[in-house]
Amino acid sequence: MRPIRLAARIGTAVLAASALLAGCGVGGSADTASGTVERVPELAPDQQVSITFESYNFGQAGPWTDTFTGLLDAFHAEHPNIAVTAQKPQGTSPNPAADTISSVQTQAATGNAPDVVQIGFSDMGFVIDQLGAKSLDDLVGPETVDRNFGGANPYAPAAASLGDLDGTTYGVPFVLSTPVLFYNASLFTAAGLDPANPPATWAEVADAATRIKAATGKEGAYADCVTTQAKDWCLQSIIRSNGGRVLSEDRTTLQYAEPQAVQAVSVLADMVKSGASPKFSQQQAVEAFARGDLGMILESSALQGTFGKGAKGAGWELRGAATPSFGDTPSVPTNSGAALYILSDDPAEQRAAWELITFLTSDQAYTDIAKNIGYLPLRTGLMDSTLKDWAAANPTTGINIEQLDRMEPWVSFPGTDYLQIRDGMMDAVEKVVLQGADPQATLAEAQQRGQALVPTGTK
Repeated sequence: MRPIRLAARIGTAVLAASALLAGCGVGGSADTASGTVERVPELAPDQQVSITFESYNFGQAGPWTDTFTGLLDAFHAEHPNIAVTAQKPQGTSPNPAADTISSVQTQAATGNAPDVVQIGFSDMGFVIDQLGAKSLDDLVGPETVDRNFGGANPYAPAAASLGDLDGTTYGVPFVLSTPVLFYNASLFTAAGLDPANPPATWAEVADAATRIKAATGKEGAYADCVTTQAKDWCLQSIIRSNGGRVLSEDRTTLQYAEPQAVQAVSVLADMVKSGASPKFSQQQAVEAFARGDLGMILESSALQGTFGKGAKGAGWELRGAATPSFGDTPSVPTNSGAALYILSDDPAEQRAAWELITFLTSDQAYTDIAKNIGYLPLRTGLMDSTLKDWAAANPTTGINIEQLDRMEPWVSFPGTDYLQIRDGMMDAVEKVVLQGADPQATLAEAQQRGQALVPTGTK
């Protein structure tokens, strides 16, 4: 809950109301004399409404689709007048999350954009500026928005504002993780390492990885942060942990070719050159770790369920540690994940969409999502109630909770070409780490091309 910011948010919403209403499709009108906004009305008990919910969780097999299908069944039982059609993003990418933006764009072009969408935090600026995500402050009021972040188990303060832009809430943070160093405790023991004392720095990760490979023949360590498919949330954590940035704080200048960033990427490249880290794709690394053929992987906690199932089936012990640091400087975790946005222009559909969002971010929903998938429950108090036994059996979740206190947001790149900027950076990182390209020259060349795509005069 964000009581300290509530008054300021109410003021911002009132001042901006008349300007935003025309573009937001709000089911009401602005009273410019009084500065008030008419909110979308509540639904009548017998008012039938149909909405479409697009989420990349429905494009993934196993616990993702099963969990969210179950949640929608529970929602319909509570709201029999609201019919929700669930769909995955249109596209053919191995990772459905990579298709979210193009999918919504394609549907919007035909006038059939989904009513509620789950989209990654790095896409937030584009979702608001180009896809027309609605101001939730205008639709239901900032007091209602903040009340949803509260309750018996309020949102973690660091997570509650991740869907805000310029003081206005557009998205409700839904699922996220910080980077966790998952490791195979059985391989640690076989290599003569102490599984009770996992690596805390990248130098220690490299050393442990080398020893695991030498003693067991298995691969050592992999950071799922260096390919275009992985996006850049984890890379940003690594670069920030070494004192660098990918983008200046005023959002005008790319900085991933600066010394601190180049040095951080070079550390990962050196691990590949030495054999401590394999030249794996994201999928290869995840599958190898689940089989027990990889000692460590820096990954999202969303894979906790997959890794736990793999460990149980293959007979090895899964453990986890915090994001490694560079020397004595504490690491800076960033967040993966996504928020829920409303795109509908119809007042009844907007109200139905808000009811769905509040349900999907409720205590009940987060209990199911955490238990079945492994995502960090943003209502962290659940760790002491409905998730207490689960948390005890899944100690890696506690790592995420601890890292929330020093988490920095996943930074989105500015402008309509933000995906080209991001992918250009990740292509360069992949060439450096997995293909042995020169770090400074490769990153500098990519940064120069990306800077030309950064809009001038806006943030």
